[in-house]
Amino acid sequence: MMNTSHNRQHDRKPSRALLWTLGLGLTLLVMMPNGFVARLQAQAPDPSTLPPPPQASSPTLPSEGDPEIVQTLVSILQKHNLPAAAAAWITSDGIQKIGVAGVRKRGSDVPATLKDLWHIGSNTKAMTATLTALMVEKGLLDWQTRVGEIMSQNEWAISIHPDLESVTVTQLLTHRAGFPSNLPWHDILPAAPRRAQRREAARRALQTEPEFQPGSTAQYSNLGYVVLGAMLESKTGKSWEDLMRSMLFQPLGMNSAGFGGIGSPGRIDQPWGHLSGGSPIELNGPTADNAPVLGPAGTVHCTLQDWSRFVLDQLRGFQGKEGLLSPESYQAIQSRHFEGEYSLGWVPLERDWAGGTAYNHTGSNTMYFSNAWIAPNRDLAILVCVNQGLDAFEATDEIVAQIIELVAAEHAAQADQPSSPDILQQ
Repeated sequence: MMNTSHNRQHDRKPSRALLWTLGLGLTLLVMMPNGFVARLQAQAPDPSTLPPPPQASSPTLPSEGDPEIVQTLVSILQKHNLPAAAAAWITSDGIQKIGVAGVRKRGSDVPATLKDLWHIGSNTKAMTATLTALMVEKGLLDWQTRVGEIMSQNEWAISIHPDLESVTVTQLLTHRAGFPSNLPWHDILPAAPRRAQRREAARRALQTEPEFQPGSTAQYSNLGYVVLGAMLESKTGKSWEDLMRSMLFQPLGMNSAGFGGIGSPGRIDQPWGHLSGGSPIELNGPTADNAPVLGPAGTVHCTLQDWSRFVLDQLRGFQGKEGLLSPESYQAIQSRHFEGEYSLGWVPLERDWAGGTAYNHTGSNTMYFSNAWIAPNRDLAILVCVNQGLDAFEATDEIVAQIIELVAAEHAAQADQPSSPDILQQ
């Protein structure tokens, strides 16, 4: 719980909008360079200690978008010495405020723009979970479908270890299949088509004795999502990439979405990746990413606006509103399974500022960092992207905290006007 001693005392009961600023302790999952996941238990800063937005009439870094978001981004980029960041504040009505600040590549003066692409890393996982839900709705599989039902029943049949025959789709999506975190991805048939690579990854995973009894323990696993991708490909005869384009990106209007690294090699035409410490990667472009076989676990890139289209659909669905999926599918995605800490592609967390359960995930391919929060009870989602690797976590955390402060201030101002209902009462 955050220190609330900074809250001003009024001669009336403080607005419920102040609840937005309480309890912003963040618990995030971040993919480390060795492929394992580090749990970052981070108590977000007391808003009274956060650096105030710059008061100058114009920011000192190139920027574009809503002034409140831009001021937050400029302040935190300068504090953490990061090249660029973009952020969006979303409600069920769409993007409310959006902004970008900084430069595409450290050492250049090329500004990042609102048209730029961002690599979202493991925030791809929620998209793979949603793709799986669409397959369930079509009757091609269900949440309890076992790997043995698919991966040993076609022309590419795989011999499966007896302890893994009964691993289910839900166990794969919640990191409870008994798999290790990763394989040596770049060694998996590098010259072969992606479907063949994923089948080979699945073969290696499914023929090996599990590290623990499936269903008994959670261990964050990119491999589990790759095996699931291989199952979807085996069932449909199409690549995971083609399924994502036709079943998710196109219906949601995510026209910028793609896979792998971004930008034209050698040209600063998109945000350039930076490693922890701030050094630009040697060469940008489509191959500047993890191996393509990892797709279902984390290779999507898109504009912030297009990522917002996906997260908007999740927010609305989690609120019981009409969306791409059925109400039952949204419920399956947001529910905790096996009494665990992971839902399907999201980490559900209880937060006072969210009015209950919030859904979080982060992503990084070690060259970019993304951070997403959905708070259905507050009709709020916040997205942050940075073109630097794992050490950008703290900065994204602070950007989220400051945007929550902006939202709280706006709702408090509305609540203070007699003619405006308190949004937080809804």
